[in-house]
Amino acid sequence: MKTSFSFIILLFLFLNTRAQKNDLEYSVLFYNVENLFDVENDSLTNDDEFTFEGERHWNYKKLSNKLQNTAKAIVGSSGWELPVLIGLCEIENRYVLEKLVNETSLTPADYKIIHKESPDSRGIDVALLYQSDLFYPLKYEYYPFVQNNNKILNTREILYVEGVVDGIDTLHVFVNHWPSRYSGVMETRDLRNEAAQLLRSKIDLLLNENINSKVIILGDFNDQPNDESIRKYLNSEFLDNKVLNTQLYNLSGEWIGNNTGTLKYQSQWFIFDQIIVSGALLTSATGLYTETSWAEICNLPFLLETDASNGGLKPKRTYNGYKYNGGFSDHLPVKLKLKVH
Repeated sequence: MKTSFSFIILLFLFLNTRAQKNDLEYSVLFYNVENLFDVENDSLTNDDEFTFEGERHWNYKKLSNKLQNTAKAIVGSSGWELPVLIGLCEIENRYVLEKLVNETSLTPADYKIIHKESPDSRGIDVALLYQSDLFYPLKYEYYPFVQNNNKILNTREILYVEGVVDGIDTLHVFVNHWPSRYSGVMETRDLRNEAAQLLRSKIDLLLNENINSKVIILGDFNDQPNDESIRKYLNSEFLDNKVLNTQLYNLSGEWIGNNTGTLKYQSQWFIFDQIIVSGALLTSATGLYTETSWAEICNLPFLLETDASNGGLKPKRTYNGYKYNGGFSDHLPVKLKLKVH
């Protein structure tokens, strides 16, 4: 009788622990915050318009409002729990990141920062924020774009972070902000193809070492899920019935054709901000896993405003042209939910 009672107690504790574990939920967010600059002039970069004397008459009050709005967008997009990881792009330096995590509604989460200055001509970088009680970084690297003449391209690097989520499982996270279309789509296409090839080479190294690596790729790719940089050179697929651990799956493909996107140009929505994962994160029977429907665009009402010129809605930006608008960003955040088996 004593042995049976002890067994029942142990079985109850085991099942209770499993139930609690299966209730665990985390989120990973990516947000192009659009020109989060400090107010000082950096003589080494082209940041003049975001200074006191610049064309936008940038100042501490506008910076403070930008920081509070950025935090509001992140908190509002998160639901009940703040993201364990936040990938960011278009941030100027560590100073604005420190202010974001220490002087806004994000402060209680005690986010830590992974960041370095990029060779980008405007001085904008990619970074990762992580909740230090829920994520333990094991290593991180930045990958520059090295061209055939061994010259480093003046653009944002790709950030890679490996770490353990809540002592449960290891994630490999890549944060991207690929070369823009500013000089023309066709004129800049090769640069984004090169970015895709660089990223693919790093992922292949991971998967060759461990085919069960759980990879999350976040970013503003300045291309859509169907474009050749994403489909051909990164070799990411849309989800079908058969999932391979070594294949990349673009969960953002589900958003195509729904009259939605992450940014709007004139009357057309584009899906530049995307979430791509390795098959192992979809097939996992233990540890962290995700599902296709758990990737979403955070199109909260307060992040949008009426599009008087083209109809419908559009992201509420900090500036419309050079007119101060007091909004958030020209991009909407994207989020991925994770659970635990």
